Formats: sequence, structure tokens, C-alpha cells
Amino acid sequence: MKTALAAPPPLILVVDDEPLIRWVNADVLTDAGFTVIQAANGDEALELLESHRDVRVVFTDVEMPGLIDGFALAGRIHRQWPEIGVVVTSGRRCPAAALDSKMQCFLPKPYSLDHVVRAIGEALNKA
Repeated sequence: MKTALAAPPPLILVVDDEPLIRWVNADVLTDAGFTVIQAANGDEALELLESHRDVRVVFTDVEMPGLIDGFALAGRIHRQWPEIGVVVTSGRRCPAAALDSKMQCFLPKPYSLDHVVRAIGEALNKA
């Protein structure tokens, strides 16, 4: 009797320069059944995307140090890896209408952790 191999859980990249916020979101997503990797800024996120070709969704803050913010990261992902879903979050900036098509979801802060899990699930379904 053959047993079907279970598919590995989807890989999610969490990008935030605030370590506590990044870790809490990573823990919640791990508890929800996802595999999670983390980056502290957009530049680090791009490096991880180059080396982890199985990332399914990126959950990113907007305002971070480095050369690329969350909106620019979403645009770069949309152009270079269109199969990857993107969820962008911010407490200070809202996306321009032109960026909406590059993101599956914009999650304004403050958000509940349930909203994070739901947004990631929706992005997976759309990606």
C-alpha cells in the first residue's frame, strides 16, 4: 500500500525591522502551520528570495531601513517573482492605487494576529 507524501507547508517570508514584531508574526504563522523565514529589511528579503525559490508569500512592513521599502519590495516581487503573493502592512502609509495590483493585500496597523493569518491564507489562494 502506497502512502501519499504530504506536501510541505507553504514557506512565508516575514520582513520587518522591528525584531519583536517580526518574531511574534513568525511565531503566529508557524503555529498556523506555515514554515517561516525572516528578514530585517527589504535588502535582506531580496537576498532570501534569491536563495529560497520556494517562498509562497511575503509579509512585509513598509517603513524599514535600507535601500528598499515595503512598497518597492512588493513591486520588485511582482516583476521578478509574480507567482509569490505579497501582503504589505503599515501604520503610517497607505498604498497608492497603482501598487494595489502588486499586492494581494494591504493590512493596516494595528492588526490582530488572526488578521495576519487570514491575509496570508488569502494571498496563498490568489498567488
